[in-house]
Order: sequence, then structure tokens, then C-alpha cells
Amino acid sequence: MIEKRNPIPVSDAIQRVINHVQPLPIKKIELEKASGCILREPIIATHAVPPFNRSAYDGYAIRAEDSTGASPHHPIAFHVVGEIGAGQVPEVPIGKNEAYRIMTGAILPEQADAIVMLEKTTKTNDGFTVLESLQPGDHVSFKGEDAKKGEVLIEPGTKIHPGTIALLATFGYANVNVSEKPIAGVLATGTELLDVTESLQPGKIRNSNGPMIQAQLDRLGISCRSYGMLPDDLDACMEVMEQALQETDVVITTGGVSVGDYDYLPALYKRLGAKVLFDKVMMRPGSVTTVAALGDKLLFGLSGNPSACFTGFELFARPAIMTMMGSKEPYLAHIHATLGEDFTKNNPFTRFIRGIWKMTKQGVIAIPAGFNKSNAVSSIARGNCLIVLPSGSSGYRKGMQVDILLLGVDQGEEKWRL
Repeated sequence: MIEKRNPIPVSDAIQRVINHVQPLPIKKIELEKASGCILREPIIATHAVPPFNRSAYDGYAIRAEDSTGASPHHPIAFHVVGEIGAGQVPEVPIGKNEAYRIMTGAILPEQADAIVMLEKTTKTNDGFTVLESLQPGDHVSFKGEDAKKGEVLIEPGTKIHPGTIALLATFGYANVNVSEKPIAGVLATGTELLDVTESLQPGKIRNSNGPMIQAQLDRLGISCRSYGMLPDDLDACMEVMEQALQETDVVITTGGVSVGDYDYLPALYKRLGAKVLFDKVMMRPGSVTTVAALGDKLLFGLSGNPSACFTGFELFARPAIMTMMGSKEPYLAHIHATLGEDFTKNNPFTRFIRGIWKMTKQGVIAIPAGFNKSNAVSSIARGNCLIVLPSGSSGYRKGMQVDILLLGVDQGEEKWRL
């Protein structure tokens, strides 16, 4: 007798997963290796930025008061007393109607409080003239205007990207505390599966889910161990699963989660003694997505259908992996969009449609990426978002406002609440 499954809302399923996530240890690594890691300490300004008043342009450093009244009919002349290149420090302050030739980023000489841009001057024998008045602070980058000493600039839980690297280098973080990255195990099940190198045979299909999940992990900067493909055999799956649990931090399987005679994942979880967090979700595709916990390990049982497998990873495995690393932004980012085509199917469950979004003169438009059944592959390749169509509707029409989840975009602080 088939055991009845009780579907739960997507947001509840996500929360059950997150509640079982165990954070990974913190380690200190060299700055050069930190890109893509999750920061586990705050970045604190160890000094002001800029550390001194400096020129924002190539030009001349002057006292602004000396330019008062300058106009095309009343040019005011300045005498150049020296030159300051970036990294040089002037030794002599300027006096009335004196100026230093100064380069972008160079420190201002004493008494100077404004920069005349080079293109705003007319050269003379011993200096230049200006045709307009300047105010104190014009074209000057002031000490501490970007960051003040002691200021917390980046909080822990942020993914380190090139801009973060620049900030860390600015403040002398030669080494930085980050989370260890998990190792994921990937296993595809199904007697019907062929390797990508094999020729098609009657009743067989090539394994696309395994390589796809590895690519999804790679997009997160996570390495994985592939345990290949296994036929629908409980004992064989059990042996490989036990090995994967010993060698990895999280195990992702595809196939075998439905209720057919050859779907062994539920029995496998039972034999392992794993706690099933849920085995049906109020979503299409991927309603049979199953997640279990065994000690501090999470086991993701994703559908064997490619689109359902892809969606299940993005909604459940992705935020769990990011949370393991201490990320404060583990979820897919989402924005509002206008639906560009009709989608007339009834929605007993929330649908996540592989879609294409683009910016137009009318705003953000999102359209389905093509064939959208759970076994679709082509729409995964074309799509750059998931269009969210909440349950309880009789279809959606072109021009309606929808939410879309962005694929390949790092940040998203809150889980999708459905």
C-alpha cells in the first residue's frame, strides 16, 4: 500500500531545512584565496579613507579665498611654487595667490582647501589664471569621507567578491577569517540512465542531472564528489550512500523519490535511520522533493526530472549550503516583473516556471523560457530566472505583475515566503 504524503508549503519546507543546518568551522586563509568565500569576521576600518585630504583631479591646489571675484572679465592670476605627484608630500605651505601643480590622489599642501581643474585654467609665464570663483572643498577628497577609523564596513556572513577583496587589502587584511566550504556528494539513481559518452538505447536516457547539479554547485564555488550512477537497487544505493556520508558534508541524490515500485530513496532513508523533514512540497515542478537529516548531515532527494531537479536544488539545497557557510544572504534574490505571455494552466500548487527576464523601456519583462513540463531540459538552458506563480489561480495573463527569482545572482536575504 502506498503511503500517503502530505504536502507542505514551500516556505515551511525551506525553514525545516534551515533549522537543521549546522554551521561549518571558521578558518583563516590568505587574502589571495578568499574570493568566493563567506566572511566570518567584520571588516573594520583600521584607518580613515582617504587617510589625508587629497586632490580629486589633476590641476592646481589653491586657497579658495584667493579666487573670490574671478570671472571672464576679471581673471585672477596664481603663481605656481611647486609640484606634488601622487605619493609625494609638500614641504612648504602656500600663501596668497600661490598654487601647487597637483596630480589626482596627491595630498593637499598646508593652507590649500580647493583644487582648480587643469582644464579650467589659462597658462601664464609663472603660473595660470582662473575665470571663476571656487569654494572651500571644491574637487577635494577629504580625510575619512569614505570610511572613518573604527567603522564596521562589512558584516560577517557576506560573500567575498572583488570589491570586498579591495577593501580587505586597503586595511591590511593579509589573512581573513572565512567559513570552510562544504564538500557535496552527488549521486544519480535510475536503471534507465546512461553516461554522457554512451549511445542512446531503447528505454534509456543520458544522465543530465548529475552534471547539472555539479555545475550548480560550481556556480556557488562548492566542490563535489560524484558517485556516478546507480540502478534502482536498494542495497547498492545503501552502500554508496554510506560511503558518501563518510566523505562529504551534504549528499544530493536525483531520482528515486516518487512512489513507484523502483523508487527506493524513502526506504533508503528509513534504513539509514535518517529523519525525513518532508517528502512532498506544494510546488510544481518538484512536488516529490524529499529532504532528510542524519546527525549533522543533510540528504537532498531531488526529482529525477531535470526541471524539477534544478528547481529543487535552487530552492532547498542552495540556501542550506550557503547557510552552512554562515551566509546572511543564502536565498535567491527576487524582483518584480511584468508577465510577457499568458500562462493559462491552473495552479493547485505554486509554480516555478523557468523564465527569461530582460529590461525594456516598459520595465522588467519575464516570459516562460519554453517547454515547461518537469522533464524539460531546453528551458533550463535558456532560462535566467524562475517565475513564481502562486497557487489558487486559474492561470495568469500577459501584463500581470509577478515575482521572479534571479538565477546566478548571489544575494537574497529572506527566503521566499509562500
